[in-house]
Amino acid sequence: MATIKTKVFAHRGSKGTHPENTLPAFEEAVDCLAEGIELDVHLSRDGQLIVMHDEKVDRTTDGQGRIADLTLAQLKELDGGSWFSEKFAGTKIPTLPEVTSFLQEKAYRGTLNIEIKTDVIQYEGIEQKVNDWMESRQWSFTYLYSSFHFPSLEKLALIAPDTQRAFIMFAEEELIQLGVYSPIISGLHPKYTWIEKQSPNVSDFPKDLRPWTVNKKEQMIDCFNKKLTAIHTDYPQKALEVRKEWQNKYGG
Repeated sequence: MATIKTKVFAHRGSKGTHPENTLPAFEEAVDCLAEGIELDVHLSRDGQLIVMHDEKVDRTTDGQGRIADLTLAQLKELDGGSWFSEKFAGTKIPTLPEVTSFLQEKAYRGTLNIEIKTDVIQYEGIEQKVNDWMESRQWSFTYLYSSFHFPSLEKLALIAPDTQRAFIMFAEEELIQLGVYSPIISGLHPKYTWIEKQSPNVSDFPKDLRPWTVNKKEQMIDCFNKKLTAIHTDYPQKALEVRKEWQNKYGG
């Protein structure tokens, strides 16, 4: 009898159905009962924790420029939803305090994966700012930190030794091994293409595995069969339905 243990993490919220990294996307993730939510954090010019994936606002707003060069007030003037659908016109770029407070209001009980976006711009002090906020109160949800930038994870290991840290990578075997053997890393978040090449015994992997971005049904089933810790998907509702179907088929 199969045992379900692979959780579903909503990548940038429900990115496939709502404008990514916005409150509507996170609300959809909560409402569909995703066990995890992933988001990305940058620093604005005035040191505010901004939730967005790219270093620039160009792709997902009606504005232009780097987050690092714009103040929170300037960022709040932008439309972060119309690019996805007119249905979301006027959606604002959220801050980390706004997102976490929203999840608290929704009594979210899952895991928040906070990706520190320092792989392109090494924002001064972002690790401390994020952790100061997260430790400022008790949350209804658990949380972990992740990053492509290993030095950020090293800083977080000193700042927040009791908080889980995950190393993100594409499919580079040397980085996989760095994550495996580093004592400060509790989980690895590789691109799905690395998982695809692994034999079924990856379920015995020594650390948590949460690949990205698992959007196709056959990819989801592969991850469920390999009993991974979790998957990051743009379609959490779909993933939960596929998992239920898989569970019913195999008696998990």
